[in-house]
Amino acid sequence: MKNLTYGTIELKGGDTMFYREAGEGKKNILLIHGNMSSSKHWEPIIDDLAEAYHIYAVDLRGMGKSSYNSSFNSLRELAEDIKDFIDYNHLDNLTVVGWSTGGGIGMELAINYPDLVEKLVLISSVSYKGYPIYKKDKDGQPIEGELYTSKEEMAMDPGQVQYPLKAMENKDYDTMAGIWNALIYVHKKPNPEEYKVLLDATFDQRNLVDIDWSLLNFNLEETIKSINIPVLSLWGDSDLVVSREMVEETVAAIGVNARLEVLEQCGHSPMVDCPQKLATKILNFIKE
Repeated sequence: MKNLTYGTIELKGGDTMFYREAGEGKKNILLIHGNMSSSKHWEPIIDDLAEAYHIYAVDLRGMGKSSYNSSFNSLRELAEDIKDFIDYNHLDNLTVVGWSTGGGIGMELAINYPDLVEKLVLISSVSYKGYPIYKKDKDGQPIEGELYTSKEEMAMDPGQVQYPLKAMENKDYDTMAGIWNALIYVHKKPNPEEYKVLLDATFDQRNLVDIDWSLLNFNLEETIKSINIPVLSLWGDSDLVVSREMVEETVAAIGVNARLEVLEQCGHSPMVDCPQKLATKILNFIKE
């Protein structure tokens, strides 16, 4: 990485936020990662973005190298952490780029702090209506329409929660690589050395239950229309985590300010499948 530096700040709630920083442009790009990841996952595109912009990539509370002193129950709380980060660094002229769960956090920022965000890029983003985690039958199959109603019950979900949680706790590389290969790296995979580093970043996560509960209860139906900045939604045509219907419903809810562009031969991680195309899409959108 060219001129990539690292730092931490103290958040108002008592946690410490780690971040990566690169570039010296007058305009700023803030990168928000998704679930089971960290700011490390942005590195394939940081160099291209940093040619003309000042780049910040944060680790969310309880993920990557950020601390986890306080649990949480909503993406709004994580957005408030990032608002502390923005204030601390006196950031303006800001484009927010959110991947997956990070897209929901980016929408929260755009809604609650419209003067701070000039443009918003959603990459394979969670829907503005959240991400369902259904109760399971005796065979472990989802019961359509029956969502968990308590965090404690959801935490015991055998597939969506307990399976990756145990892999994280045990640093089980084979199981976690199996999850990523089946759901995310469906076209390309990082080289073996880099893959291990990315899995180590996943194993740094300590807040999986909090994140999953926040996604299950995420709902911006009453506020989504207040996003009146340009929004670019990018979605890979082979995404097995976020459906096209999810991204289309968000784009439709935001309205005329939003548009969807489909990345061909791309799954849930365009930073691996098509990093140069992804960086170009983001840069062209900012220049519009």
